[in-house]
Amino acid sequence: MRTKRMASTVVLDPTLRIKPTKKTTPIFNNNNNDSVVEEIEGLIRVYKDGKVERPPIVPYVDASVLSPDLPVTSRDVVIDKYMNIWARFYAPFSVTPQLAHTHDINNNKHPLLVYFHGGGFCVGSASWSCYHEFLSKLSSKLGCLIMSVNYRLAPENRLPAAYEDGFKSLTWLKQQATTTTTTTNECYWWSRRCDFSRIFLIGDSAGANIVQHLATSLASCNPGSDAKRLQPLTFRGTVLIQPFFGGEARTFSEKHVAQSPRSALSLPASDTYWRLALPAGVDRDHPWCNPTANSESLRHDLPVMVCVSETDILRDRNLEFCAALSKAGKRVEYKVYGGVGHAFQILSKSQLSQMRSNEMMAHIKAFISSRC
Repeated sequence: MRTKRMASTVVLDPTLRIKPTKKTTPIFNNNNNDSVVEEIEGLIRVYKDGKVERPPIVPYVDASVLSPDLPVTSRDVVIDKYMNIWARFYAPFSVTPQLAHTHDINNNKHPLLVYFHGGGFCVGSASWSCYHEFLSKLSSKLGCLIMSVNYRLAPENRLPAAYEDGFKSLTWLKQQATTTTTTTNECYWWSRRCDFSRIFLIGDSAGANIVQHLATSLASCNPGSDAKRLQPLTFRGTVLIQPFFGGEARTFSEKHVAQSPRSALSLPASDTYWRLALPAGVDRDHPWCNPTANSESLRHDLPVMVCVSETDILRDRNLEFCAALSKAGKRVEYKVYGGVGHAFQILSKSQLSQMRSNEMMAHIKAFISSRC
C-alpha cells in the first residue's frame, strides 16, 4: 500500500469550532466583546457567554499521512456520528504478529490497544499530528493494532462525557467482535486481524485518566457489570502514561518542580483544565480527579503499568497512585523516565526525549508481551 510523507496533507479536525488563522493574525479573536472567564494561553479560551475557542496550535493530519519508513496503514472509522465519536486505527503490515504465541489458535492475529489521547479533557484529537506520529510508531514497534478514540471535550461536554464516550467505544468494539464481517465491511481490513481476547487499554494524561476510570468500571463482579456486558472482549491490562490526576492538597512536585515557559503542563494550566472538566460544584478531591481519595477508585483487577516523567508536575501524584494500588494489593509496575517532562513522547523532539520515547515503547512492549 502506498504511503505519503508527513508534510503532504494537513487537515482540520472535524470538531474544531474556529477557522484556521494565518501567522499574521492573533490565534484568538480579540474583538469578541464578551469577557473571558477561563484561558490557557495558545490552547483554549472560554467566554462568559459559553463560546469556546481552540486555535489549531497542533496540525491535524489525515490518516493516510504516514512516514514511508513505517510499515503501518491507518484509517478513520465512525463510532457514533451523532455524538461525533470516531477512532483512528493503525495496523502493521506484518502478517505474523510479533506478540503472537506459537501454539495459540489466534497466532495469526494481533493484540489490540485501545488508546485515549491527552489534553486535560479540553483539547486534543486523535488526528493531531503528534499522536498520529507516535501511535504509528508504536503500532510498528509492538506489532499491535491500535484504536485511537476521539471523544467529546470539555467544557462543552464536562465529565463524565469522556468516560461515557470511552465505554461507548468499547461497546462498539464488542459489536465488531460479534459481527460476521465481509470484505465489503469498512472494519474488515482490521477486524479480521484482531484478537479480541487480547485487548489493552492505554492512554496518556487525561486519556490515562479515562483508562483508569474504565478499568474501575470493568472490575465489578455483578451480573450486569460492564465487563460481562462487553463479552467476548477480554482485557489483559492497562498502560497509564503520565496520568492526569489532581487533588486539593499540593504535592511536592506540583509546588517545586520548575517548568519551562514551553512546558506541556503547568500548575495553573492543570487547575484550569480541572475547573473546565469537572462537574460544576465539585473540587479536585472528587474521585474522577483524585482516585487515591476513594478506595472504590482503586478496585480494578487488571494489571497496571504507569509511565512517570521525572520533571513532570504530576510525578509525585503518579507515584502516590502507584503506591496506593500496591497497598490495595493490585498488580502495578511503574517506570520513571529521567530528565523529561509531561507529554515528552509526543511533543518533544530533543535527542533525550527521543531516547526516552524509545525506552517507553520497549517497556510497553515488554508489559504487553508478558500478558499475551
